[in-house]
Amino acid sequence: MRDLTFPDVAQRIETDLMPLQVEGLRLTFDGKTVLDGLDLTVSDMGCTVIMGPNGSGKSQLLKLIHGLKRPDAGRIAWNGRAATAVTARQALVFQKPVLLRRSVAANIDFVLKARRRDRSLRDSVLEHVGLADKARQPARQLSGGEAQRLMLGRALATEPEVLLLDEPTASLDPASVLAIERIILRARERGVKVFLVTHDMGQARRLADEVVFLHRGRILEHAPADEFFPEPETQPARDYLNGRIVV
Repeated sequence: MRDLTFPDVAQRIETDLMPLQVEGLRLTFDGKTVLDGLDLTVSDMGCTVIMGPNGSGKSQLLKLIHGLKRPDAGRIAWNGRAATAVTARQALVFQKPVLLRRSVAANIDFVLKARRRDRSLRDSVLEHVGLADKARQPARQLSGGEAQRLMLGRALATEPEVLLLDEPTASLDPASVLAIERIILRARERGVKVFLVTHDMGQARRLADEVVFLHRGRILEHAPADEFFPEPETQPARDYLNGRIVV
């Protein structure tokens, strides 16, 4: 896979969306508290990895800061702007690929047309994510790793300033994980702000510039990766990193 060759997406991304500020964020679902008064400020670029045990609220936090859901209480601001006001300047990729029942190429064409971008960019997008040879193949026939790369291609074709990724490599083979991580790293190098939810400890260590650790709907730790991994401050985080069950 080569770097993006079309001018608009190959150039470095400049954004005025940072910092992200979250204040008093609260979310309940079916009477259960999912997020319990979160306060968070993310100022740095690079990759912010969001970690924590199942049910800690990681995926819901992504949806909230992307403007897909509304909190029960609290405030979310991207450099003073409401989350819903900047959704179009971001891209969210879910764990399970959701593809059109069309060819691989048509999936990219759909996004380019919706964003009124030059459809001639499609071939470069597909080459960037390693799917140029699959262009005419039905998207539903792709392997899991290929489908997720197509999802990333669709996201990057929108030229996002912020890329939100919810377990993008869950249950994929090592080769697919490596391919997707390379795409993520190239996006980060171009100046795209990345938020990554992952349970893969090795992946978190490879990609994180900083870590947000959630437990029971609260942020227990927010620290640079080179401080968090060697010496987490809280017992739940230490247990989690050591492979113990954290509830």
